[in-house]
Amino acid sequence: MSTESLPDTLKQVRKARRLSQLELSLRLNVSQRHISFVESGRARPSRELLLAWLQALEAPLVVRNEALLQAGYAPVYGTAQLDDPALAQVNEALQQLLFAHDPMPALVIDAQWNLLRLNRGGQWLAATLMPWTATLTDTAPVNLLDLLAHPEGFTKPIVNLAEVGPAMLSILKHEASVQPAIAPIVVAFAARVRDRRGGLPLLPSGSRPSAPVLTTRYATQYGELAFFSLFTTFGTPQDITLASLRVEHLFAADEATQAILKAHVQ
Repeated sequence: MSTESLPDTLKQVRKARRLSQLELSLRLNVSQRHISFVESGRARPSRELLLAWLQALEAPLVVRNEALLQAGYAPVYGTAQLDDPALAQVNEALQQLLFAHDPMPALVIDAQWNLLRLNRGGQWLAATLMPWTATLTDTAPVNLLDLLAHPEGFTKPIVNLAEVGPAMLSILKHEASVQPAIAPIVVAFAARVRDRRGGLPLLPSGSRPSAPVLTTRYATQYGELAFFSLFTTFGTPQDITLASLRVEHLFAADEATQAILKAHVQ
């Protein structure tokens, strides 16, 4: 979080969740006046109330730790490295998910959209859409938002950008509201979308969808590839690292895409 005080943090997260002070007070069974006093810095919540407050707001674990520190309490949640022996079972589960999804692409990302794991299908798709990424080194993590905003990145081959652009921006802006660190990259991606559209407005994000799931279509040397996504997260994580992890599974949206991946991903 970029805020410096507990009141700022609590207000920012509440507004990101689009809750009024009254709605939050009803969830916590405290008065709206007390909510107002805490958010204005005139009162400090007890440790128990603050934990319940953050739970009611569904705040990310990293934000909960920061809020506890801002209030003068010890943080609750640890941050283990993904290669920590304590997370061996977690790593095994991630590898199983990635391996089982081949030849369809699957990848593991964290809250900042850093790429942590990639299966063979994902490697093939990245090399197909962005051949220049083969020159990237392993010394620094690859960030998918950087690749979205890059002039030669993921956005360039998207055929139906006017359809998927508003939905992607809506998701990213929501995430940036509780993860301000990614906000500059989201702004850069929005600018990239506008440039790709030649200044033309995107279709309204609230327009009637044409399919049950949003499909992204890419122009490639093998013809058009179409995918929709499904995300897997850990249930009730008690570690900041695990709470930030997501596995994105891409599924072929048509038989042609499925056939191409089966033929080329070995």
